[in-house]
Amino acid sequence: MATMHMSVRAEDLSQMPKGGERIPDPGVLVIFGASGDLTKRKLLPALFHLYQANLLPDRFAIVGVARRALGDAFAAEMLAGIVEFGGVDAADPKLASFVEHISYFPLHFDDPAHYASLKAELDRLAAERNIGPGRLYYLATAPEFFAGIVENLGAQAMAQPDNGHAAVVIEKPFGHDLDSARELNQQVNAVFHEDQVFRIDHYLGKETVQNLLVFRFANGIFEPIWNRNYIDHVQITVAETLGVEGRGPFYEKAGALRDVVQNHMMELLALVALEPPSSFEADSVRREKLKVWRAIPSIPVTDAVRGQYGPGLVNGERVIGYRDEERVSPESGTETFAALRLSIDNWRWAGVPFFLRAGKRLRKRATEISIQFKQPPLLIFNRLHATGPCTEIQPNLLTIRIQPDEGIALRFGAKVPTTSQMAVCPVNMDFDYASAFGKSSANGYERLLLDALLGDQTLFSHRDGVETNWALYKPLLDAWGARTPDVFPNYFAGTWGPDCAIHLLEKTGHLWRNDLGRQ
Repeated sequence: MATMHMSVRAEDLSQMPKGGERIPDPGVLVIFGASGDLTKRKLLPALFHLYQANLLPDRFAIVGVARRALGDAFAAEMLAGIVEFGGVDAADPKLASFVEHISYFPLHFDDPAHYASLKAELDRLAAERNIGPGRLYYLATAPEFFAGIVENLGAQAMAQPDNGHAAVVIEKPFGHDLDSARELNQQVNAVFHEDQVFRIDHYLGKETVQNLLVFRFANGIFEPIWNRNYIDHVQITVAETLGVEGRGPFYEKAGALRDVVQNHMMELLALVALEPPSSFEADSVRREKLKVWRAIPSIPVTDAVRGQYGPGLVNGERVIGYRDEERVSPESGTETFAALRLSIDNWRWAGVPFFLRAGKRLRKRATEISIQFKQPPLLIFNRLHATGPCTEIQPNLLTIRIQPDEGIALRFGAKVPTTSQMAVCPVNMDFDYASAFGKSSANGYERLLLDALLGDQTLFSHRDGVETNWALYKPLLDAWGARTPDVFPNYFAGTWGPDCAIHLLEKTGHLWRNDLGRQ
């Protein structure tokens, strides 16, 4: 397939606005669970990138909170993480001044007395550095600590500081099922108002995901055909080559459906399917996303399949099966692959199937949205009996690559330059983010952290959306939980998943796209 690459002209980049950035008010960011990998690999590198770009206030503090007694070693460890995982030059002159804003406070999450000491420390730090009462609490801990931390913050009146704004950022998972999600939401909202709660999904921090809204609503050529009259079906794939990477106990409780499909993939689906919001403020965007999720009818068990990887070859290396992973039951019934068919019963999408699949130890790492358009009503070129590789007209295909090769490609038919026959071949118009704008060292948390500091909830999950999606998947989770699969593992590592996923599409006359990534 031929490809025509697209790029942004240098003069266009020169016209992009440089000023007008939003700067948060002075305040203290408190990271609970700061000794974990998330802080070192993602949060601190992201915060330093904001600092490099002059998007943090002049007066701010970052306080790491965890159970270990790290003391001054914490700042040095975070500095190493920024350099290693943030794509930062160790000689960057801003590193030293940034580290001066970092401190550490040891705390046992379940000890109420420690929170009184933490409050005193935050007040002392704020007064010493003239920061003010603003607080953002980031819960980067295991989920079982969420409710206790929030309750203790409330008990010490740390959720409603005098003359300042406080908010809490909660990492997924937002509950394990519908009941636990509702309970967690009630516990959090007993202390923090909903407009103070930022449920973070790092997928929404990716530039390509945010660009979905721009692509749809800033380009007049696509929105008129973005409906059931022109679109045949939509595929969303989240494929990983990695296994569980030492997270056996977590994954045994989660599985692919809880870990990826119920949250990340439903966000992607909503951005593809939502109606134009009246504005890009949080309430308007969330309202339209919620309408999409509520228009999805109950998912029949027959429209969903699951799989578990066995041993195989991934990128030329032999890997073990899921049941042989560390701290995984040798008889585990946990799915490492899930695929399903959804429909959206509204005017725009009635009759258009949405196919979702997510899995570990698949052939290739790729997160993509593929929108296949309907064939023309009369395929006149197929009557010419052309010979060679270009003998069949392929439908137009719009592919939005989320990772790793971020970009957008549009496939259409073009005449092969020959005088002997009328041959039509598919070609790609391919826009690549790295080629157009340069490779970014950002990890997706930059935008989300900045928005949380600013109080902008547009890219964060609301409790109504969380509970709606859990309610949608509850019958399927219950059905899968009630019966251990007869044959697990049912796909080799390094393949595209189990045969039952192929059959899921075949029964509706469709095929999975397996030529993922930039062509």
